[in-house]
Amino acid sequence: MTINRRRFAGASGAGALFAALGLPGRSEAQTAQPLDSVKIVTGFPPGGTSDTLCRRVAENLRGSAYTKSALVENKPGAGGQIAVQSMKGAPTDGSVILQTPASMLMIYPHIYKSLAYNAFTDVTAISLACTFDFGFCVGPAVPDAVKDIPGFLAWCKANPEKANYGSPGAGAVPHFIGVLLGKAGGVELKHVAYRGSAPAVQDMVAGQLQAVSAPIGEFIQQVNAGKARFLGVSGAQRSRFAPNVPTFAEQGYKDLVFSEWFGFFAPGGTPAPVVQHANTALRTALAQKDVIDGLAVMGLEATSSTPDQLAVLLKQSYDRWGPIVKEIGFTADS
Repeated sequence: MTINRRRFAGASGAGALFAALGLPGRSEAQTAQPLDSVKIVTGFPPGGTSDTLCRRVAENLRGSAYTKSALVENKPGAGGQIAVQSMKGAPTDGSVILQTPASMLMIYPHIYKSLAYNAFTDVTAISLACTFDFGFCVGPAVPDAVKDIPGFLAWCKANPEKANYGSPGAGAVPHFIGVLLGKAGGVELKHVAYRGSAPAVQDMVAGQLQAVSAPIGEFIQQVNAGKARFLGVSGAQRSRFAPNVPTFAEQGYKDLVFSEWFGFFAPGGTPAPVVQHANTALRTALAQKDVIDGLAVMGLEATSSTPDQLAVLLKQSYDRWGPIVKEIGFTADS
């Protein structure tokens, strides 16, 4: 099955992406003895979204037909690059699995002059892990009268010294969403890069930062507590996690439709039977209620795929972001 690029580009959250993938029934597991131990590598520290996803999946892999033991290894640094780089030379027997957000593979190759890994040869696609949309939120530093994206951009034009927004880091989707919103509204929004979403959201609710662009799940608690308010979300359709919040497209920014995904990958050159065995195990884990419910708390939709579907999705995502990065003119050195 081929994933239609137009459908994905317009697919909002997980539900639409899931439908676009047309996920088939789970493949038959390869006959193999369980591994003694499996290591799931993430490029982010304990306690974050990526780490939590890995730990929930690891819990469901332990004692399965795939492995007797499963551990999570955190390799934070360089915006997730170190974890991806660690796949080079890693065993190809299924005992080492990378879990990474898409940005490290679909955007970083366009913004770094030289990466220490190749997104298409140093890793092998196994399965999608989850999908999510992004939100754009403001805090008490922005007047209550500002209730949507056009209102925020108009306020920024009138108050250019306050036209600021934060994101989890430079060079990832939330950063670029802010840039593109500013361009669409004819106003320059000053980007403030943080080391993750949490400190950016904390500064926003404390009134030290006007707005934040980040995954929807990062805002749910603060919005529910009345400390922040959504102005818009990035999907083609409204998110079930923020059903009353209009999309950017609904507010007139029809080209600003973005979702992102996390995926599981094996080292480059991993044999197909090993990849298929890992795929079956991971899809089984991702279908468990505790994983689905646990990810939903963070605004993530547990979503699996075949290896080929993830490989196609990666290529489509990579191709889509090349022109966007070129238009923005951002490089990691800028």
